[in-house]
Amino acid sequence: MKIKVLQRSEQEYIPRHGGIQKHFRNPDPQLHPFERSREYQRALIAVKMEKIFAKPFVKALDGHLDSVKCLAVARRMGAPLLSGSCDGELRLWSLQHLTCGAVVPRAHSGFVRGVTLSLDGSRALSCGDDKTVKMWSINERAASMEGDPVSTYNCTSMSNSIDHHWKKPLFVTTGDTVDVWDYNRSSPLSSFEWGCERVISSRFNPAEPALVASTAVDRSIGLYDLRGNTPIRKVILKLRSNAVAWNPLIPVNFTVANEDCNLYTFDMRRLDKALNRHWDHVMAVLDVSYSPTGHEFVSASYDATVRVWQTDDQRSKEVYHTKRMARVLCCHFSPDSRFVLSGSEDTNIRVWKATAHQKLGTLNDREKRAQAYREALKKKFQRLPEIRRIKRHKHVPRMIKSVTNKRRIMREARARKDNNRRKHSKPGTVPFIAQKKRPIVKELD
Repeated sequence: MKIKVLQRSEQEYIPRHGGIQKHFRNPDPQLHPFERSREYQRALIAVKMEKIFAKPFVKALDGHLDSVKCLAVARRMGAPLLSGSCDGELRLWSLQHLTCGAVVPRAHSGFVRGVTLSLDGSRALSCGDDKTVKMWSINERAASMEGDPVSTYNCTSMSNSIDHHWKKPLFVTTGDTVDVWDYNRSSPLSSFEWGCERVISSRFNPAEPALVASTAVDRSIGLYDLRGNTPIRKVILKLRSNAVAWNPLIPVNFTVANEDCNLYTFDMRRLDKALNRHWDHVMAVLDVSYSPTGHEFVSASYDATVRVWQTDDQRSKEVYHTKRMARVLCCHFSPDSRFVLSGSEDTNIRVWKATAHQKLGTLNDREKRAQAYREALKKKFQRLPEIRRIKRHKHVPRMIKSVTNKRRIMREARARKDNNRRKHSKPGTVPFIAQKKRPIVKELD
């Protein structure tokens, strides 16, 4: 004989001392007719609270006496920050304590054009106006650096940038040519030249060890293969690109920072059009850097702002600025993707949160669940007009606001003029050019 009985424990419904009483809820939608309106109000409050508590600025690292030209962090957790300034000074910073650990006052004569670190963070490389590349030894635990270089490599021309290989003891420099160097050789392993006066920047691909991307003063973006010792592809844009960065999550994609105030994401397999155009800056974009996760990237601009972007979005997610911050020359993500670093002409390195409303410190389980619930609500109602308007609203300086309005009026007038010309012309004489193809002049193989 089987007997069924109801059984429940007193611990499930009796509140504990100092604890939270557990509430039972029936999820039947017929019993909750106002659930959607209630969730919408919660999502609206959540997105408003996000704007209220957005305090992205963490700290300013001062100490440089001239403009901060370049930044570099090793590609692993707990690595120090290396910065170079326009007076030839190198500084090593501890990102755990946000303090300066070492100073090399006259590392180069003239500007420090580029810095990078090795894979393990024990070696630093810098290039400058004195046509030399210097290797420095770093004590990572003490965040200290020796005053004398370990090795010095002489270049035939002034180097504009430097980048380290993701796996091998190699580094690449750019000047009149793109040169690939080995630690143990005093001359380049390979030199690439493709009909341009100077190359501005270059970066190694994170997945393909023999692939290098570069930007040059002839408005070109070039791809080079170290195995064949020849350049493979090249695309010419309408204006010059100042920096290039590969996406570590999708290694076939890269993003360039252009002089036309935009950033363009390309697929290396198809350079006849851009995958995406990121437009929010109002002046030339000077630097770009990807997050280690590959979902975000940060850009630095001549308009004295730092913007954080989602990889697939056309508009920026965050915009950071201060009253005293001058033109931003360089930017970088921290190895844990939680912070953004920027160097500007006012001699300061600023540390920002990658997410402006992110709470620093340890969160208990209840805070984590509440935060996840608010994020789910915002994602559910993100298309509704009121929530979308509040989320997109950003306070910017008056100059940027006025220039943005002028650029919008000009853009609308240009589109209206093209439509009228197309409407009153013979069919096919005024073709429609997609926005992603407009910056491209031609592609070379």
